[in-house]
Amino acid sequence: MLIDLARTSTAVTAGSARLAKIAHLAELLGRVEPDEAEIAIAYLSGELPQRNVGVGWKSLQDPPEPRLAATATLREVHDRLDRVKALTGPGSQGARKTLLAELFGSLTRQEQLFLTRLLQGELRQGALEGVMIEAVAKAAGVPAAEVRRALMLRGWLPAVGAAALSGGIEALRAFHLEVGRPVSPMLAQSAVSIEAAFGKLGGPAAVEWKLDGVRIQAHRAGDRVSVFTRTLDDITAQVPELVEAVGALPSSDLVLDGEVLAMRADGRPEPFQVTSGRVSSRTDVQRAREKVPLSVFFFDALRADGADLLDLPGEARHAALARAVPPELMTPRLVTSDVADGEAFFKDAVRSGHEGVVVKSLLTPYAAGRRGAGWIKVKPRHTLDLVVLAVEWGSGRREGLLSNLHLGARDPETGGFVMLGKTFKGLTDELLAWQTERLLAIAEGPTDGWTVTVRPELVVEIAFDGVQRSSRYPGGVALRFARVIRYRSDKTADQADTVEMVRSLML
Repeated sequence: MLIDLARTSTAVTAGSARLAKIAHLAELLGRVEPDEAEIAIAYLSGELPQRNVGVGWKSLQDPPEPRLAATATLREVHDRLDRVKALTGPGSQGARKTLLAELFGSLTRQEQLFLTRLLQGELRQGALEGVMIEAVAKAAGVPAAEVRRALMLRGWLPAVGAAALSGGIEALRAFHLEVGRPVSPMLAQSAVSIEAAFGKLGGPAAVEWKLDGVRIQAHRAGDRVSVFTRTLDDITAQVPELVEAVGALPSSDLVLDGEVLAMRADGRPEPFQVTSGRVSSRTDVQRAREKVPLSVFFFDALRADGADLLDLPGEARHAALARAVPPELMTPRLVTSDVADGEAFFKDAVRSGHEGVVVKSLLTPYAAGRRGAGWIKVKPRHTLDLVVLAVEWGSGRREGLLSNLHLGARDPETGGFVMLGKTFKGLTDELLAWQTERLLAIAEGPTDGWTVTVRPELVVEIAFDGVQRSSRYPGGVALRFARVIRYRSDKTADQADTVEMVRSLML
């Protein structure tokens, strides 16, 4: 029943303790109908199985009178939203409004509020992916590690959770790497220096250039090539150069991890915005290709010649990559145990115009969707990917523009975000205009006339000179001389850096 989800959501929102959230969610999942489990997990994660049903906030402003008795099932709500999404063409707006009125008229007040927040993307109750994984595991009586591995391969928690609830470990282990279905990419932790990164890993390590491009995953099954972003979006039609490059490889059964970027004539990379703009362009791709050609560099292989490689150590996966891909399509790499050699390689990467390096263990498997301990990024400046929590109106030449950003790090324990400070530095006129429009679109709640609270959705890359203790902010730390580098359209809020990572950089 939808009312059960609404009540559970209220209970989860009211508490801050991670274990209590998991207990509330697991209790509900343990009694949900099998054919509604996927819907329940999606809704409680703040997602729609349809992803987008074309309903704007105005359509939800004046709901009809609620019912007193709760009778709506999850399947009924899901099917009605399917019908809403399917409406297109002349008259669809009126028909959509009618269907929504019928749907909301069948709900109680609590159900209406829950569904409104869900449709508006505002169901922030602390049930982020990590919490939901634990809840699914508890409800299904399976180890959380099994849920994480299945999620790595399937890429969508509601489907994985439904399988766990109905079939346990056997159902989870039935998930396998499928060519053409992207998996969440492995992410890197941070270190302040090459020496620190080597110290974390111990022993010899691979040092690879960290390219400032768009992370991609290339799949090939026979003559069919598919390309996906780190957020698992299909961009195959937008990157014909990459499709051709992968199609020309001798192996016809591949899944490769890499980076695509626009290069200048002198061999240096174009700014990230140039690469990102080219990759996101959907119109007149051939013309865009002629104007801004793309190059691809691979650094890992998840599958090669029909064999899954995810569980193999990094050294074995790279050996398979080297057999499948010519050297000119591979990211520059050095294997060494000497810190001085690693530092020289790092300086060469920076001189060549790249972000820095990633120091990689030769032993760890591919930790898809997580910041595995085996990959550590080192940049010449400290940077973090943080979430915009609020923003202040500017003054002087910035009057009428949203300027000063309130920055937050992710807190896995509570499922929320911890504020670390503010910055208005590094913002160009173009970026100020863009962020004003974008942040107003996700503004929520009343404003005090100066500060605008926003939904925590936008990720921004912040450079800073260090982390210091501070009693001014809830996390007990603050960034020194924070400034904006860029907005990360390729990242979602649940991929932002954690407050634990920030504290590890404490001066």
